[in-house]
Amino acid sequence: MIPITVVQCGPEEEALVLQVLRSGMLAQGAMVQQFEQHCCEMTGARHAVAVNNGTTALVAALEAVGLQPGDEVVTSPFTFVATLNAILEAGATARFADIRDTDFNLDPAALPAVIGERTRVVMPVHLYGQAAEMAPIAALAAERGLAIVEDAAQAHGAHYDGRPIGTYGQATFSFYATKNLQSGEGGVITTDDDALADRLRLLRNHGMRARYQYEFPGHNYRLTDLAAAVAIPQFGRLEAIIAARTANAAYYGQHLAALPGVVTPVTLPGRRHAWHQYTLRITAESPVPRDTVLQRLNDAGVGAGVYYPRAVYDYECYRQHPRVIVDGGCPVGERVAAEVISLPVHQHLTEAQREQVVAAVLAAVVPA
Repeated sequence: MIPITVVQCGPEEEALVLQVLRSGMLAQGAMVQQFEQHCCEMTGARHAVAVNNGTTALVAALEAVGLQPGDEVVTSPFTFVATLNAILEAGATARFADIRDTDFNLDPAALPAVIGERTRVVMPVHLYGQAAEMAPIAALAAERGLAIVEDAAQAHGAHYDGRPIGTYGQATFSFYATKNLQSGEGGVITTDDDALADRLRLLRNHGMRARYQYEFPGHNYRLTDLAAAVAIPQFGRLEAIIAARTANAAYYGQHLAALPGVVTPVTLPGRRHAWHQYTLRITAESPVPRDTVLQRLNDAGVGAGVYYPRAVYDYECYRQHPRVIVDGGCPVGERVAAEVISLPVHQHLTEAQREQVVAAVLAAVVPA
């Protein structure tokens, strides 16, 4: 099976982890500070605050803006559940603006109808590694006095109009084991706002300014030096990682773009795509249904997957939730969830594996 993702740690990671083990300082320390500095360099942000995973990064970013009961966060219906769970954990109400099927991200034209008097935050999701259309989103947020929290869990190194993702307000990145940069578990919040950064550093450590000096209720969201040590060497390889994934995506596009009923992903003008996922759409015009295509790919040894099978609110635990407001649904997001299949695009693919993936897709979309 050609896996959808490959986790590899090399001698640089091993050496740095061993250095931490021998130091006796396993918790948050100098290695976390070095990790944060790399995150600042990746995004151009003035501050990076490391936490223990990408979900807690979202929660902390939302809590840092001072949400009150009844405040609303507008986000995408097509995302991993952590986006919605973080909104609920922060005590806010979630609303959803529909997406565009060209980039799987928030449609700026859909936002004004969803933003109301209680809206406090807009949370675009840079899905699959391509930046959302931030210029109109940022302009609308400024006009309405809204905070921006970018869910950039999959978008390490992505750009919008030449500007790295991560400085339109607060941005959160995940370093989960399957991400383009990984530490097993880990997260970070980036921002240019000095006061927000200060509040975030307190939030991650029980609201404690100095030992036993508590300024507000906080959490234990600290990242360990061990996790930071796993991620640090990878920052130096980020450009090579993106280049390899981009080349793999281009190869697929070259060989799969003409298939009937199959829509290949594109990089929109002014963007740099990080290609966390390469995601096809198997539309209603395809002679073979999406789920059949997926089964055929798996049977052929291609570890394809569906990210994500439903709109994020379309689960029993959210349908009757008092703080999940759907307002009639998001038809594009719901349709896209029934169409998507992601192919292996990671930097470890060999030429033979790429050829095998293409051959499997070509065979899978032919009627029996």
